[in-house]
Amino acid sequence: MKKILVAIAALCIGLSAQAQQALWGGPSVESPVINADGTVTFRYLAPKAVKVEVTGDFLPTQKMEVEFNGNKMTYDAPGVGELKEGKGGVWEYTTPFVVAPDLYNYTFRVDGNTVIDPHNMWVNRDVASLTSVLLVAKEGARSDLYAIHDVPHGTVSKVWYYSPTAGFNRRLTVYTPAGYETSKAKYPVLYVLHGIGGDEDAWVTQGRATQILDNLIARGEAKPMIVVFTNGNISQEAAPLENSNGYVNPTMNLPQTMEGTFETAFPEIVKFIDGRYRTIAKKQSRAVCGLSMGGFHTLNLSLNYPDYFNYSGMFSAAIGVSDPTVSPMYMDFDAKLDRYFAKKPALLWIGCGKTDFLYQANLDFMKKMDEKGYKYSYMETDGGHIWKNWRIYLSEFVPLLFK
Repeated sequence: MKKILVAIAALCIGLSAQAQQALWGGPSVESPVINADGTVTFRYLAPKAVKVEVTGDFLPTQKMEVEFNGNKMTYDAPGVGELKEGKGGVWEYTTPFVVAPDLYNYTFRVDGNTVIDPHNMWVNRDVASLTSVLLVAKEGARSDLYAIHDVPHGTVSKVWYYSPTAGFNRRLTVYTPAGYETSKAKYPVLYVLHGIGGDEDAWVTQGRATQILDNLIARGEAKPMIVVFTNGNISQEAAPLENSNGYVNPTMNLPQTMEGTFETAFPEIVKFIDGRYRTIAKKQSRAVCGLSMGGFHTLNLSLNYPDYFNYSGMFSAAIGVSDPTVSPMYMDFDAKLDRYFAKKPALLWIGCGKTDFLYQANLDFMKKMDEKGYKYSYMETDGGHIWKNWRIYLSEFVPLLFK
């Protein structure tokens, strides 16, 4: 009997080791490595590969062409670096330049196939694409806001609410600042909206929004606030694999994204948040901002609900990309703009990259406001329609709120 028990135990240990062999085996390859001189080394193990490349936004950009709304537009795509094969089939590439402090995304191309870095556990999802992440943080640099520091941290919750417009439960990501649970104070609220193909997780993962908030609040550069990250795809319950639809690949081709339904339903979210959390439920203590499609939503929410938000931030906003006749939300634009400014909002903040394909649309919108004498703040950065810029805009916008 004892021999049988020993045999069973040995079998279980063997099966367990087999199931977990990734924990114990495998080659020791370190990638990426931030070197003392500020360069970065990338490595990839592929003994049978013919060609290995790395591509990412830490590299000089290359011009690419895309068709948008029937028009061909040029945008900046990530550059490419070629790895050299070394001992044991380990391919290696070291940047010939110092990589500036920032947060970057990158992938490898192995004989034409795009893969993430298997030796880097930090991975982001952008719609249906996975990328590895490189954070070069430096004290005093903006990227230091994206790092996790030993400061009081807020709480990030996944919260469900019922949407009468959608007819089902939907999910929000909600950030409450450090000390919320132990205090009785009421807080202002910022609503943060994602771009097309994104969801309620996008700003938290790719945007590093919660790290930015923790660090700005800890420095005393921003007011403690509740921040709500919405899902702007009103046809979705929640982010992919976080809903009842099962295994469905993410896509940008979703219904009801920019045809007015999301904006129509938005008061449901405000009502839910004011009912569940200790908020200061008035215009002076509410703000909204968003990137790309979220910037489009921000503009239309601000114009249609001028008594809701005192602060609005448009980051690379997709202005003028939707048919204004598809929804009452988009009609009478000029009259709504006049009414919005007549209500004297505290801040309309606009940010856009000089090579963003939406740059001209944003310039045209600002020209309209200039002609009417309406005041706004504008920040122009290098680069295009990229998360690097949107993190900058959020970190500039948040300190201006609720003063």
